[in-house]
Amino acid sequence: MRYAALASDYDGTLAKDGVVAPETLEALDRLRHSGRRLVLVTGRELPDLESVFPRIDIFDCVVAENGAVLYWPPVHRKRVLAGAPNALFVSTLQQRGVQPLRVGDSIVATVRPNEDVILEVIRDLGLELQIVFNKGSVMVLPPGVNKESGLSAVLADWGLSGLDVVGVGDAENDRALLRYCGFSAAVANALPDVKKTADLTTQGSHGAGVVELIEMILKDDLPKRTGAVP
Repeated sequence: MRYAALASDYDGTLAKDGVVAPETLEALDRLRHSGRRLVLVTGRELPDLESVFPRIDIFDCVVAENGAVLYWPPVHRKRVLAGAPNALFVSTLQQRGVQPLRVGDSIVATVRPNEDVILEVIRDLGLELQIVFNKGSVMVLPPGVNKESGLSAVLADWGLSGLDVVGVGDAENDRALLRYCGFSAAVANALPDVKKTADLTTQGSHGAGVVELIEMILKDDLPKRTGAVP
């Protein structure tokens, strides 16, 4: 077996409008029964994810909050990899009228164009924080926290590396994940720059593209990446 795991983004990749199709779930189940592991890598907070995706249990591990939180559904174990949001930062955003505003274990999330206010508050408070975009979403996290860092922490527990993983995604915050994996795919609806990052662009969009990728893995385990992605 060339690849030991599949790491997939949720929104825009597995899910369309927040919903995962039954045929996508069936393909994930077949891949898992082939002896490979499944990792869900998402910008969502865990409670939010569980509210829209009842089959979180199909995954061996979930990397949530864009790399800041790990959760193992089979054993109900959670690990937070980064610090909690700065309370003054959050309260200042609330005072400035930033809406919607979600606060997780480490992430602070909103939507565009609130990034302008966020940058001002970060500057005024002298904080060391990074802003990560995911299409229309805006996420604020500690420096160095991304989907690659979260996935690498999971793989370390399993004795695996990024070279052992196939990654798939669709948006800006997936690029670090795709570059880290031994083989990467962008679904057909992915942003153009994400398609340039990936080794392969599927013909199908959203979950249909993931099913297509899974069929390729089960058929011939995909080729090794031949060179660095520009």
